[in-house]
Amino acid sequence: MTSNNEGGAFFAGLVIGGLVGAALALLLAPQSGEETRAIIRDKSLEYKDLAEEGYGEASRYAHDQAAVIGEKSKGAYEKSVKSASEVVEKGKQTISKKADQANDGTAEADAAS
Repeated sequence: MTSNNEGGAFFAGLVIGGLVGAALALLLAPQSGEETRAIIRDKSLEYKDLAEEGYGEASRYAHDQAAVIGEKSKGAYEKSVKSASEVVEKGKQTISKKADQANDGTAEADAAS
């Protein structure tokens, strides 16, 4: 999971660096204020679309990972229930055998009397 966090941080740094560079280039470029505002508006709409697309991808990835984790936890739960049932059944069998042995011992003691 660390590599995913590092990749996300790198991507975020890349986007922020691109935005800062684009803003500086627009502010320092020799053009009229109206042209600069139009360029800034167009770029901001472009970046908004990119951000929405990135959010959608991240949302889908999170949903997929949640489904995978849900399936894994369901499998682990079912396995633990099966193991617990097996332990209970084995315990019942052991108790039953011990009870039978105790009854056999009592029967032999009664017969000897």
